[in-house]
Amino acid sequence: MTAKKTAAAQTRHGFKTNEFIVYPAHGVGQIVAIEEQEVAGFKLELFVIAFDKEKMKLRVPTSKAVAVGMRKLAEGNVVKKGLDTLKGRARIKRTMWSRRAQEYEAKINSGDLVAIAEVVRDLYRSEQQPEQSYSERQLFEQALDRMAREIAAVEDLTETEAIKRIEAQLAKGPRRGGKAEDAEPEAEDTAETETAAEAA
Repeated sequence: MTAKKTAAAQTRHGFKTNEFIVYPAHGVGQIVAIEEQEVAGFKLELFVIAFDKEKMKLRVPTSKAVAVGMRKLAEGNVVKKGLDTLKGRARIKRTMWSRRAQEYEAKINSGDLVAIAEVVRDLYRSEQQPEQSYSERQLFEQALDRMAREIAAVEDLTETEAIKRIEAQLAKGPRRGGKAEDAEPEAEDTAETETAAEAA
């Protein structure tokens, strides 16, 4: 097997060298080269993607990049939608944590910025709220990291600045009590009944 790098700044399937992209399972990376490898007499062209934070390089066949979910950085309107999502009410389902954890992991690894924002929103806890469990904290930090890195790349911010922006949006959201959303109307009905009883 032999490999050689093609000329810089070449474009394949809408992606070009030196461009920042999002790879679903790893988040934001940079295409540092396009290589040609020869395997059993066949030439295979590969994107070489660097993930600096993980000190990792990934080689993806250029012909399969879109099929595996690789995409360009989010447009400004998608970033805005993701940030607006953070201000919404947390949606916590009445299911076992193991099932919810799987759903959160699937959202994080989807590479969809808005889906990742939903995980950040749902697992966020303010200082006045009960602490997260270890597994909740891990998923929250993973989602926060993915979201912050993409916003930083899109808006030319440092990762720290992007995290501060995310935290500012979270602070604008309703107070979170960790209660399942579909249980909230029931709680309101109870409060109304108690008020009526007191009035009587």
